[in-house]
Amino acid sequence: MKVRRVVTGHDANGKAIVASDTEVDGFRPMLNPGSEFHTLWGADEAPRFPDDGKMPSFATWFPPVGGFRFALFAVPPERSEPPQIDDIEAAVAEFEAGLPGLPGYMEPDAPGMHTTDTIDFEVILDGEVWLELDDGVEVHLKPGDTVVQNGTRHAWHNHGGQVCRIAVFLIGAHHDKVTRPA
Repeated sequence: MKVRRVVTGHDANGKAIVASDTEVDGFRPMLNPGSEFHTLWGADEAPRFPDDGKMPSFATWFPPVGGFRFALFAVPPERSEPPQIDDIEAAVAEFEAGLPGLPGYMEPDAPGMHTTDTIDFEVILDGEVWLELDDGVEVHLKPGDTVVQNGTRHAWHNHGGQVCRIAVFLIGAHHDKVTRPA
């Protein structure tokens, strides 16, 4: 799926302009067929205006303190069989390249579970998803529902029959129990 991204900025006189109007293609990792991630915007520090509306550079999926990310992601329905991957090393490398730093937050012994040093604001756009927290507690979410994720350990599960699409805004935060992956 391609997502249209309209970005505003300022011209040399400070007048508001459309700086870009483009389609952003999603990243579809081999490790999780049916999932899709659209990195729409972000920066590693607070912006300063006026600006020209160009995308700031950043290196990792999760922002540092003072940074932010805006994205969409899709959670496919759960499958009964794990995906058949011929070259696991290539799939892991592709995942790291497409979502830099994210694999370092994942818990190898608890698929999907992760804790980040961010506050995440999520909106369920369509489909259904279950947010799992500690001790297996799950919250069922439907379109229009929102989540404020305060650096908690969690995973997303789709027990339904269609893809769930979620908009997310991430802000880097201090977290006493999370060390940023190298």
